[in-house]
Amino acid sequence: VQLVESGGGLVQPGGSLRLSCVASGFTFSRFAMRWYRQAPGKERELVAGLSSAGSTTNYADSVKGRFTISRDNAKNTVYLQMNSLKPEDTAVYYCNTWEGLKLYWGQGTQVTVSS
Repeated sequence: VQLVESGGGLVQPGGSLRLSCVASGFTFSRFAMRWYRQAPGKERELVAGLSSAGSTTNYADSVKGRFTISRDNAKNTVYLQMNSLKPEDTAVYYCNTWEGLKLYWGQGTQVTVSS
């Protein structure tokens, strides 16, 4: 299983970014996917989750109405569209999936929101 994130960067408050996570090594369309983030000195937290078919989503309260998770099963890719970014969204963002008790993580992509 390999998960490779991209799309992070430096953005001003109020700006937007779209993160991508390309998956390989498993049948992507059969697995739910999640985005987590970890800010310096803080625990990793769940940002958004998406069912295998893309029909069910869930979001952390802090990002509801601003972030959208989606997937393209033909491209083995999950996305996180982030709008109205705030300085407190600054973190390393990780793509995640799991099989039973085994968790799989990407290497992360840095998002910095600053003027």
